[in-house]
Amino acid sequence: MSSSVTEINQYVHAHGMPFKGKILMVASSPSVSEQTGWPIGFWAAELTHPLHVFQEAGYEVALASTEGGPISMDAYSDPRDASGYAAHDVITMGYLQSDAFNQMLANTQKLTEVSPNDYDAIFLVGGQGPMYTFRGNHDLERLFAGFYELGKPSAAVCHSTTLLLEAKTSNGSLLVEGKTWTGFADAEEAFADEAVGQRIQPYWIEKEARKLPNTTFKVAAPFSSFAIQDGNLITGQQQNSGAAAARLVVQQLS
Repeated sequence: MSSSVTEINQYVHAHGMPFKGKILMVASSPSVSEQTGWPIGFWAAELTHPLHVFQEAGYEVALASTEGGPISMDAYSDPRDASGYAAHDVITMGYLQSDAFNQMLANTQKLTEVSPNDYDAIFLVGGQGPMYTFRGNHDLERLFAGFYELGKPSAAVCHSTTLLLEAKTSNGSLLVEGKTWTGFADAEEAFADEAVGQRIQPYWIEKEARKLPNTTFKVAAPFSSFAIQDGNLITGQQQNSGAAAARLVVQQLS
């Protein structure tokens, strides 16, 4: 276990919460949007809000990424950003004051170096990066399906649910076959595009999900907190749904 993970685990136990288990979170490594040319990565609240839920419940958290090493948050999700878009996010702001958290972001494990056998659950962090680094990532598909087929809580939120458009189980069927799930909604994509004056994403998850046979994709009101548990598959609609999805993970583990 890396020193960064050890330090974040010490932070977990600082208030005396008894140890419950270990959860793996996976975020996108830094990338560049082919649509906008922006540097992209993970959405801060989709990491910090679930992390807070897990730590408060007594779980140790390890952070992996698609390439390993340092990761960076989408600019609009940084509460310090000049845009002020996420200035309300006091949970992320609090974590940013923690040396252990910043070391965690600087020293992620590569997802190919982790095993489902070492953790009790997996949680995929969204953001703009996953649209390029998660979809078609067979290593991540296998890792996520490995957790799922072991019956462990397997969660994805916001744009990280793009993985579920193609992820398959070991028998070759889509992991979401027969499942009800959610992810970033078309209405939310339209709102974001209008806000910045251009198309942001190369495709829209809801539109693609509704093309899949034998699966049910549901969304709630735009930007409301909405998470679904169907068996051990847990999904959240967008950045305001991360904590709700994390609570479903904790509830299932309990």
